[in-house]
Amino acid sequence: MNWFVLRDTRFLTSMNKNDSIFIAGHKGLVGSAIVRCLQQHGFTNLLTQTRSQLDLTDQTAVYNFFNSHRPQYIFQAAGRVGGIHANDTYPAEFIRENLLIQTNIVDAAWRSKAKKLLFLGSSCIYPKFAPQPLEESCLLTGPLEPSNEWYAIAKISGIKMCQAYRKQYGFNAINVMPTNLYGPEDNFHSENAHILPALLRRFHEAKMNNDSKVAVWGTGSPKREFLHVDDLADACLFLMEKYDQGEVINVGVGKDITISELATLVKEVVGYQGELHYDHSKPDGTPRKLLDVSKIEALGWHAKTTLKDGVKEVYRWFLEHLEEIKK
Repeated sequence: MNWFVLRDTRFLTSMNKNDSIFIAGHKGLVGSAIVRCLQQHGFTNLLTQTRSQLDLTDQTAVYNFFNSHRPQYIFQAAGRVGGIHANDTYPAEFIRENLLIQTNIVDAAWRSKAKKLLFLGSSCIYPKFAPQPLEESCLLTGPLEPSNEWYAIAKISGIKMCQAYRKQYGFNAINVMPTNLYGPEDNFHSENAHILPALLRRFHEAKMNNDSKVAVWGTGSPKREFLHVDDLADACLFLMEKYDQGEVINVGVGKDITISELATLVKEVVGYQGELHYDHSKPDGTPRKLLDVSKIEALGWHAKTTLKDGVKEVYRWFLEHLEEIKK
């Protein structure tokens, strides 16, 4: 299918280097990468707020910020995120905080007459047993993965809110669904982090402690796709300038590996010499989660970073920030 013919000319935008751009969640994995990307491309008028400066769950505070600063473009990368353990342990916090943040930002952006908003979701919005690779059209066609359904439901609500504001008010909000991410500024907590940074930290600490084995959650058989966050940031800028449809669009690399293969790769990069122990008492999660990226590739965007090169780069960053990470 030729995706170019699907562009809605009502919403065509052209970003200028001095346009006011708000990056919500600029301290996080995705937000910090978007800031780096925008700066590298010469955008100079970037708006950022720390959590102490602006509580995004506070509707009044968010409205006041948008009324005062009037950002023209918004990258909505803020939210509560975490791996299987965190999602399963704090379901109320995951659904409450994400619903509040995204509702406040989308509504405030529309009310302040912003030109465009990019809403970042997650591949966990798709059904647990949907056909692979996951096409955008499979959204809401089956049950979700139980271990992270609260986060997924919040993100699905954000997608539908953006689509509703587009339909009723003509607000140009687009929905971007990335695959599993990794990169600098990630959460490296050994239990609450996503699988790649959690493994990286476990292997590093096992190497330093001369441990004979490292635990890997589950059976190692599930397959996952991994995208470097700087590639995602590049895709977000590309889509902010090139994509103007309300339908979801996937961002990924188009290939996946098993958790066992990932653990072996991380072990090699870290230089750990011990054994892998698969803890079958821990959940595997979704059996496979590979995104169909034909839609974004038809527009002309492709991921650039190989997984091995990306893991090496992240491990270097981890070592440089080790004291900060331990706090």
